[in-house]
Parts: sequence; C-alpha cells; structure tokens
Amino acid sequence: MDRLREALSRLSSTLGPAAGSALGRALGVGAVGVAGMAYGGSSCLFNVEGGHRAVMYHRFGGVQERIKSEGTHILIPWFQRPILYDVRAKPRMIQSMTGSKDLQMVNITLRVLSRPDVTHLPRIYRELGTDYDERVLPSIVNEVLKSVVAQYNASQLITQREAVSRKIRAMLLQRATEFNLVFDDVSITQLSFGKEYTAAVEAKQVAQQEAERARFVVDKALQEKRSVVIRAQGEAQSAKLIGDAVRDNPGFLQLRRLEAARDIAGTLSKSSNRLFLDANSLLLNVNDSSTMDLGSRPSQQAFAPRVSMAPPLSTPEVAVSTQ
Repeated sequence: MDRLREALSRLSSTLGPAAGSALGRALGVGAVGVAGMAYGGSSCLFNVEGGHRAVMYHRFGGVQERIKSEGTHILIPWFQRPILYDVRAKPRMIQSMTGSKDLQMVNITLRVLSRPDVTHLPRIYRELGTDYDERVLPSIVNEVLKSVVAQYNASQLITQREAVSRKIRAMLLQRATEFNLVFDDVSITQLSFGKEYTAAVEAKQVAQQEAERARFVVDKALQEKRSVVIRAQGEAQSAKLIGDAVRDNPGFLQLRRLEAARDIAGTLSKSSNRLFLDANSLLLNVNDSSTMDLGSRPSQQAFAPRVSMAPPLSTPEVAVSTQ
C-alpha cells in the first residue's frame, strides 16, 4: 500500500498537480467499484452443503415453495434469505415413565431415527420452524408410549417386546405424517420396572426353581421305588422259573453243578497254590445216586462235600495245580 501511494505521488509529480488529483480520484472510484462488486458477488451467492436443503424467504412474497438442492445458488441481497435444513436422519433418545395394564410403573427408553420430509420443507418452516424435532418428537413419542404400554401387562412387555416395538413404530409413523416427519427406525433400548416389582419377579423365579427341584426329587424317588419293585418281581419270577425247571427236569440241576465245577476249576487254576480236591468238592459227582435222587434228601446234602476216613487212594481225587 505504501509503495502504491509512493508510485501515485511520483506519477502526480510527473503529470502535474491537476492530472495527479484526477488520476487519484479515478483510482479511488475503481477500488470502491471492485470492492462493491466483490461484496455484491458474495452477497448474491450462497451454498447448500451435502445432506441439506434450502427454503427461500422473500420479504415481499414470504416463504417460496421451490426448494433449493445441494450446490451454489443466486439470491437477491436484502430481499431474499435462505433457510437451511439438515435432511439427514438424526437419532434421538426419548425416555418416558408410564404405567402398564396391571398398574406397574415402567421406565422405557425409545430410540428414534427421524428426518424431515424434503417435499414439505416450506410447510414445516411455516408451522414448526427449524427446531421441529424439539417441538414434535417429545410430545408424540410420550403420547404413543403411554397409549401402547397401557395395553400390556408388565410380564407381556418383557415376553412380547418385539410386538410392542412394532406397535409403537406403526403408531409413531402414523402420527409423524401429520407433522411431515419421516421415521426411519424406532426401537426400544431400555425397559425396566420398579424395585418392588423386580424383587417380586426374582422371588417368583426362585420359588419356581425350588418347586422344580422338589418335583425332580419326588420323581426320582418314584422311579427308584419302581425299579426296586421291578427288580423284586424279576427275582421272584426267576426263582419260580428255576424251581419249575428243577421239578420238571432234574438234569437242569446237574447242568448247574457242572457249570459251578467249571467255575471253581477255572478259579483254582489261576491260583499260585497247589490244591487237591475230591470230586464232591468240585461238584463233579453228577452220576452219584444220592445226588440224582433229589426227592429222597435235601438239596443241601447233595451239594455238601463228604469227608471220607478211608485211605487217600480209595477216594477218587482230582488234582488242580498251577505253576
């Protein structure tokens, strides 16, 4: 700036006082004109950012119906003024305390994702202004919450939470159309009850668990009793069948004697000691007349080992040895 003044003073001294003053006035007018054009250009233009829309207000015509989209637009300074709206969906948390059908107090929090209807922005500005969400959302959300929650019991609010959320969403969408708003999502984020009701629910759950445990103990005892009865019946039936087999076929008892002798011999063969047993001890005297005649003597005598006082060589012996 100082250099410009110095150059102008030099030019004035060169051209003379009259010409210098005329040149200075011309340059001043030019500078004012450029500044005025710059100011006018900036005042006649405005930008609409992404995700926004603009409504034009005219001093003589009021709110214009035409909506300005994203980009740079022209306006008439002082006569026109743009009103910008953010048309992107914005989340909002709304909390409400209301009563259920069974008169239980419910603390419910709702998350609402809302945005204005772009085609009705001029009407929204006329009726609600730019803070439409503060004016509309708290009132209609609380109204819908109280209306829907009052139709369900406290337990139903927990078990049918999805159905409750769908019903709240449907009613909110219906109410939002009256204010030219759009709800993209409505969801219940928190659902809680009073301390008394919560304690009562926990006590009920504990009682149900104890009842289930007692029922299990009773069922277990009944099953054990039935198993004992069935086992006793099976043993009685087995004894009856064995008795019938012995009575009808004496050879059945001899077969059992042979099986017992085989088991005894197998056990002794695995022993490290050398033992000498007679046929009676091994139950191998199946051809003995005293054992075959079961009706003439008790069965205990048939199975009892006999001790003979005769010399060792006169009694048949069976030697079972194990190395």
